[in-house]
Amino acid sequence: MAVWALGLNHTTAPLDLRGRFAFALDQLPPTLKQLRGNLASHTARQPEAAILSTCNRTEIYCAADQLVLDETLNWLAQTGGVSAHELRAHTYMLEEGHVARHAFRVASGLDSMVLGEAQILGQLKDAVRAAEEAGALGSTLNQLFQRSFAVAKEVRSTTEIGSHSISMSAAAVRLAGQIFEDLSKIKVLFVGAGEMIELVVTHFAAKNPHSMAIANRSMDRGEKLADRFGAEVMRLSELPDRLHEFDAVISCTASTLPLIGLGAVERALKKRRNRPMFMVDLAVPRDIEPEVKSLEDVYLYTVDDLASVIQTGQAHRQAAVAEAEVIIDAGVQSFMHWMHQRGSVPLIQQLNAQADEWREAEMARARKLLAKGEDPEKVLEALSRGLTQKMLHGAMAELREADPEHVAQATQAVQRIFLRKER
Repeated sequence: MAVWALGLNHTTAPLDLRGRFAFALDQLPPTLKQLRGNLASHTARQPEAAILSTCNRTEIYCAADQLVLDETLNWLAQTGGVSAHELRAHTYMLEEGHVARHAFRVASGLDSMVLGEAQILGQLKDAVRAAEEAGALGSTLNQLFQRSFAVAKEVRSTTEIGSHSISMSAAAVRLAGQIFEDLSKIKVLFVGAGEMIELVVTHFAAKNPHSMAIANRSMDRGEKLADRFGAEVMRLSELPDRLHEFDAVISCTASTLPLIGLGAVERALKKRRNRPMFMVDLAVPRDIEPEVKSLEDVYLYTVDDLASVIQTGQAHRQAAVAEAEVIIDAGVQSFMHWMHQRGSVPLIQQLNAQADEWREAEMARARKLLAKGEDPEKVLEALSRGLTQKMLHGAMAELREADPEHVAQATQAVQRIFLRKER
């Protein structure tokens, strides 16, 4: 069984390219079906597959009877509307043990923009759950991911990898504090109501801003989040008319097109009489048109722009990285041992099937003899002799081989298999 992974992340690809390959959770089932259907024409058996897609990465994990990495790259390139040549320059392609090591590092937060951040583990679990519900997981990928969860748990419980961690949401609040002298006097708008926005709202709420509002496509979900933090809720359609009211705008939705355009922000700035606006776009693809950043009184930050803020405190966690890597090494070795054992499964199944066939044949013969009134002791003797002869026939035939070199090899094999002493 071959295992491979193909991915692009914040270190290999720019934001706008990553945006072409972002998949919302509800898109994963049909996308996985399309991927597996495409790869199935290159493999003997239907491949296993899972897709992890976050604001910082998109990764495809696959397992099949043979490696089809180039075909996976071609499919992803076609999906994102770019050439395979262009995409290859921004991706990493991993096989076998390297796949396990990468998955374990991702789950443990060692491959994140925020070293040691815990959100990625939940996102990975969501991706695995989606693949499982889509019927795209098999025993190989299931083992890989279950082991990645176990490794991540051990890393977090036995090292300080998550200590001193500055999250995306905390970084957004820190940046806002650099723009506005007093956060308790600003009005904040949150666009979206997903997990990331919930985290950002939590951090801003701790600073007691003057007011908060949540704009979301689903009013029910927006209202639930707004009620928790005493915020106002509004419809996305109200954004153009009310954008000028807010000093800070933080957006993170699953929209495939920008929700806040250059024109809307220009009109908002006129109504604000050029008072500054702080904007954070945490979405991939973007929620806010990139041209907005050129406006004089707008401070627009993307997920990639937050990187320098997030680096603060990284040095405190570097010692824990070495400890985490030791745990990951052990996990990789264990997974690869399991994989090698899995390679013997077809042969073991064949041996069991052959043994069952011999046993059934001898049992049928014994039943006939007993039905004829034969002595049970003699029947048992014949049954055991028949089984023994069938089991030894292949070994005896190999030992009678004329080729001396072959006989020598067969002799060693027979000794290992049939003459090994119990330990």
